[in-house]
Amino acid sequence: MFIEGKNAIKQAIDENITINKIFVDKNYQGRKDDIIEMAVQHKIKFEFVPRVFLDKKSKTGHHQGYIADSVDFKYCEIDDILNKAREQNQHPFIVLLDGIEDPHNFGAIIRSCECAGVHGIIIPKNRAVQVNETVIRTSTGAISNMLIAKVTNLKDAVNYLKQNDIWVFACEANGENIYNKKLPQNIAVIIGAEGFGIKKTLIDYCDGVISLPLMGKVNSLNASVACGVTIFEILRQRQQN
Repeated sequence: MFIEGKNAIKQAIDENITINKIFVDKNYQGRKDDIIEMAVQHKIKFEFVPRVFLDKKSKTGHHQGYIADSVDFKYCEIDDILNKAREQNQHPFIVLLDGIEDPHNFGAIIRSCECAGVHGIIIPKNRAVQVNETVIRTSTGAISNMLIAKVTNLKDAVNYLKQNDIWVFACEANGENIYNKKLPQNIAVIIGAEGFGIKKTLIDYCDGVISLPLMGKVNSLNASVACGVTIFEILRQRQQN
């Protein structure tokens, strides 16, 4: 997996993400460079390469002269998320993503979840974006502090959470206004795919549907925005109890 851009690589080093090698634009050779200094300090291999080499490897087009070859992201199990909540002596707070395909949305969701104190995120193995270079970059380092479980079937995941006394709510249209709903402390919320929402068969497994009030003419929010507003309202209620 490649991490692109100066700031993203700095954050990866600071968060102790394992990096095999950093490729640096050879035009930077011989000048003072904080990325190189960090690589030397942390004993990370680096290599000066032609700019065209970086351009070919880049998937974002914004490598800024730096690409790091890192180990693949390690997913966790749902039990790891539940154990994290127990270790922190907190009620579980979990986000499930149903078919999110945009890596920028996924990265932004990870960042919001980390800021809101979410214990972990659950994603499906198929028909959804996985953790990749763009997701890592967009999360701006938050991914290093976020547990992410990848499951074969979201319905099974929902049932497992309910068996562990966690209430699961779908964030969808035509539900209860989230600001009028007193939400439980043990909670998981599902955010649906861009433009499609949550599958009806999955909604049927939930304990309820919560909605954000929309006052404009547009009838939906970007998935990462909807997630951010939802989890921070949940956080507000959790802090009041």
